[in-house]
Amino acid sequence: MRILITTDWYEPVINGVVTSVLTLKRELVKRGHEVRVATLSDCGHSYKKDDVYYMRSVDISRIYPGARAVCFPGSSLYEELIEWQPDLVHSQCEFSSFLIARKIAGELGIPVVHTYHTVYEDYTHYFSAGRPWGRQAAAWFSRFILEKTDFVIAPTAKVKKLLESYGVERPVAVIPTGIRLERFLPVSWEQVDEDRNRIREQYGIGEGQKVLLVLGRLAKEKNIEEIISFFGQMNREDMELLIVGDGPYRKELEELADLQKNSCRIHFTGMVSPEETTAYYRAGDMFVSASRSETQGITYLEALSSGLPVICRKDPCVEGIVKGNENGFQYETYEEFRDEILKIAGDTAWRNFLSAGAVRTGLEFGAGQFGEKVCAVYAAALAGRRCRMKLCMKRAAAS
Repeated sequence: MRILITTDWYEPVINGVVTSVLTLKRELVKRGHEVRVATLSDCGHSYKKDDVYYMRSVDISRIYPGARAVCFPGSSLYEELIEWQPDLVHSQCEFSSFLIARKIAGELGIPVVHTYHTVYEDYTHYFSAGRPWGRQAAAWFSRFILEKTDFVIAPTAKVKKLLESYGVERPVAVIPTGIRLERFLPVSWEQVDEDRNRIREQYGIGEGQKVLLVLGRLAKEKNIEEIISFFGQMNREDMELLIVGDGPYRKELEELADLQKNSCRIHFTGMVSPEETTAYYRAGDMFVSASRSETQGITYLEALSSGLPVICRKDPCVEGIVKGNENGFQYETYEEFRDEILKIAGDTAWRNFLSAGAVRTGLEFGAGQFGEKVCAVYAAALAGRRCRMKLCMKRAAAS
């Protein structure tokens, strides 16, 4: 099968959408499919690099940090993709690259499968400081986009329920984004120790210290300020907070960290390469998150696969993933957060038990299972499109 993936975000950008796209592409190629990617160029003109097509776009980061808008009319790259004759388009974003997906799918009469990655209700602060965009606008926008697709993939049951509440009538399959387990499962304890010691030495963290790890984009919707405040309230001399990543909210988070009594034990790493994230997971003792805006929870799965217990805000996104008394804990209050952190930090046997449970959970979400489930959706979308075409032909003949 020939599959075109369209996405606003691609390498070298690092975020959940890019991680999902790269994993999917790799798994599809493994299964013998031919895959090309259409994304947005940030250099003012369109160009092609191997099997990735970069379409000319303009900067609209005033609306959302790092966002770009595709420029029409299209270049010869559109014609080349149409001549390639893909069997199906898999769209990953609702904005500029969705226009590319619709343009090519419309020309060829092929189905569009769409993965709904973003809960827009959680991002309204980018669009209206005083008047939130609101649930009603998010629902309208989601219906407007998804009615133009043949099949929708939701990374979690939380997202599927949300789309149903919006009135989306397209078929929705829940398929968690898989991860490349080989990157995170320990190859050897020597390598784990080497990575752990190297990162800790880099930030002046002693081996006896317990490291709470935050990893991801530093954006307001991730609610990292809650973790910083909770860490400040705990004010433990035997603990360090390591915040890995970069983003538009970094300055505000650093200013908040400076106000904490234990600010010297809060470390910001800045952006790290995807290849290096494994070492940072190994440097930690627990993975912590206060986000309520997750739709995929990829970093949760990476942390679990690395053997880190996960302490996170209670959220439907992580139901069936972060399990109390098995691999971590979902908290609702500061007291719950504090008590669970102290319990894990003070009891090595308990931490080892949760660590083993974390790895078992990670094994359930491998990239292979992800690829198989997505291919099943492709088959359903193609079959559905053929059925509708036959029905239309019968109606035309009858009239």
